Amino acid sequence: MEKAIARYIDHTALKADTTEEEIIKLCEEAKEYSFASVCINPTWVKRASQLLNGVDDVKVCTVIGFPLGATTSEVKAFETRNAIENGANEVDMVINVAALKRKDNDFVEKDIRSVVEAANGKALVKVIIETCLLTTEEKRRACELVVRAGADYVKTSTGFSTGGATVSDIQLMRQTVGPKTGVKASGGVRDLEGAKAMIEAGATRIGASAGVAIVNGEKTNTTY
Repeated sequence: MEKAIARYIDHTALKADTTEEEIIKLCEEAKEYSFASVCINPTWVKRASQLLNGVDDVKVCTVIGFPLGATTSEVKAFETRNAIENGANEVDMVINVAALKRKDNDFVEKDIRSVVEAANGKALVKVIIETCLLTTEEKRRACELVVRAGADYVKTSTGFSTGGATVSDIQLMRQTVGPKTGVKASGGVRDLEGAKAMIEAGATRIGASAGVAIVNGEKTNTTY
């Protein structure tokens, strides 16, 4: 078992039909394998926080403005505060992709900063830029805005759009944000080989529903 890889993984369950039993299993696996976090929808944050109470090395991560990023900044800020009140230690927000594409950089930066300020140092903020929808120039600009807004990580994907993480995108993101900002690869990381490739390219966190298979060197067909 690749124990070192486990510390990179946000053990993820974000499908709409995820059951409480699956959340319980997710948290038990996270404790067993010492994953970095469980990444779940906001409705499950309080339950996951209860299940992981006293387990300091496994954080509770949730998603904000997910999966489209098209809610208002005020709603994203409220979601963030509410998630933290319910026990979240990390939040993964989605940018407003349309605003980025129309080159409204001020809006995008303020949108990200609204979540950073709502988190107020109580939770890590990761920013999903949905790389599969962006040009190379847009990816670079999005990464620059993430850094300017004071977020902790830039993240490739929701896993619910047209594609997920690629090695080339991780390399570009790392090159753009520099060594201090985290880079999270998510969407389509299904096995140990793929996870190692992302880490080698510069990823410091990996979002995957296949966490157990990855650390055990197994193959899976999961899409996230």
